[in-house]
Amino acid sequence: MNYTTDYDVVVVGLGPTGLTLANLLGRRGVSVLVLEREPEYYGLARAVYTDDEGMRIFQTAGAAEELSADMNLDSTVQWVRKDGSLLAQFHQIERPLGWPVVNHLYQPYLENSLERALDRYPHVTVRRGRQVVEFDQNADSVSVEHTECQGTDYGKRTAESDPRTAERVRAKFLVGCDGGRSIVRTNLGIDMTGTSFPERWLVVDLKAKDGVDAFRHLPYFNFVCDPELPSVSCPQPGGHHRFEFMLHDAQTKEEMEDPETVRRHISRYVDPDEVEVLRKLVYTFNAVVADRWRVGRILIAGDAAHMTPQFIGQGMNSGVRDADNLSWKLTAIIKHGASQSILDSYETERRPHAKAMIDLSVFMKSFVSLRNPFAASARNIAITTALRIPGLGGWIRSAKVKPAPRFRRDAFLGLPRRRWWGLEGTLAPQPDVRTYNGRHQRFDDALGLGFSVLGYGVDPRSVLDDDDQLFLRTLGARFVTVYPLGGRPQGEPGEFRTSGDDYIDIEDHTGALCQWLAKAGVGVGGVAVLRPDRYLFGTATGPGAGVLIGELVRQLNLPTIRPVPDIRSDGNSDESVAAAPDHLEEAR
Repeated sequence: MNYTTDYDVVVVGLGPTGLTLANLLGRRGVSVLVLEREPEYYGLARAVYTDDEGMRIFQTAGAAEELSADMNLDSTVQWVRKDGSLLAQFHQIERPLGWPVVNHLYQPYLENSLERALDRYPHVTVRRGRQVVEFDQNADSVSVEHTECQGTDYGKRTAESDPRTAERVRAKFLVGCDGGRSIVRTNLGIDMTGTSFPERWLVVDLKAKDGVDAFRHLPYFNFVCDPELPSVSCPQPGGHHRFEFMLHDAQTKEEMEDPETVRRHISRYVDPDEVEVLRKLVYTFNAVVADRWRVGRILIAGDAAHMTPQFIGQGMNSGVRDADNLSWKLTAIIKHGASQSILDSYETERRPHAKAMIDLSVFMKSFVSLRNPFAASARNIAITTALRIPGLGGWIRSAKVKPAPRFRRDAFLGLPRRRWWGLEGTLAPQPDVRTYNGRHQRFDDALGLGFSVLGYGVDPRSVLDDDDQLFLRTLGARFVTVYPLGGRPQGEPGEFRTSGDDYIDIEDHTGALCQWLAKAGVGVGGVAVLRPDRYLFGTATGPGAGVLIGELVRQLNLPTIRPVPDIRSDGNSDESVAAAPDHLEEAR
């Protein structure tokens, strides 16, 4: 058996989750080996949608601009009746996270772009046609054996591997991003809990023939609430379009995938002679979550950890969020010496949100695919009535029902969320900000890739002692002064000069960031610490800033440069900062 180079992380699977994780780790300087069983790229669409959270993560990965160029941005979503008349319309023009909220994509474009992006990192190696056959771990590393594999043609045949080609590699961590039939999860003996639904749907992926504008009359994403044939119509970039049709119990897979049946169904909406059928497939769906997401140095992410029905388009996006959460924690351990125990927060942070997306998707499935005509009529009346109610109608049209990016109380890496008004464990907004030289920039681009310490109207370094600053610099943090519009200091020549590559000052010309800081309880002179994934770790005022940084040291379980001030039993120190959550006590 051949032994190959050691890596920091082995990622199994080259779908959207694995690609995102590899890009995020690669950009942070972590060495990665990606193993993909299939020797050739799939080349057909599965996911069709990403949201503003997903785009923000792709931005962190350095790929958002290229990806967005191949998306239908700011898409409108509709519920329509059988005759095509409008039942409800959903759209949100605000961009609180710096990107459009509803974006439709063609997955091959997205995956090709993310795979090309990996070429930027010489420390990231991608090997296709390699199947993981076994792995084991000890206290310091994971050993992974993989062999050459002809693949399964994406589930159409049994994988066959050649044991003569076996190689073994060591890594600090192994992450299984290898889908619903995950080898990593299966070999760990982890079960999945949830529901498998018997309803079958026919998915048909189309492409307009050259020179034909076959889909102009279908500009929006439609849930067709037809009791006789619940359907989905989804426009995609590059002349692509997807339809989905719910089958009756008596219809067979062979009948529905027959070309004449497909032609008859799509002819309800398009001229079948103007389109090419790229794929036709009958499928069922699962709403399940793995019982555990981590065993020592081995973790699972994406569909390997949770499977989401397609009805709100959050399956791929949940995996992208997993990758974001894992990437900075793995980096903190590998590059900065944080304790492996911080990975305990991966599942406690991500599981509730992923499960909430699954539950919403199941609800949506049941809501739009009612077969009983009386129940469907009652649903339509209820929707029409709700949309006319002030406040509620706007809430529905803005799709506020989607679970917010906010961790469950006392289940995240950060200070405890203060009751009633605390924002700890909540995703920060991303407005455009104005730099010192008068240029506009997205907030995250100004912050860099690591932790950031924000001072509202103050250089945060001025309220931190040398030891705290040294620790933060060792962690790769950036110090940021946030000024409101027109609030930069003015005075005599040389009076306000600053220095340091790890310091910037920005002006919040939209007011969104200052408003959020005020809501978080940060006034002028206060500080806030953002994690690398832009969730709020905690806030402090005055001398409490040192205690805040001490809590960051404590929760990452890093060597302290000096003793950390004690925390009072009431959740506050004598210097105005909250205590660490109980669930992280052991990590200290």
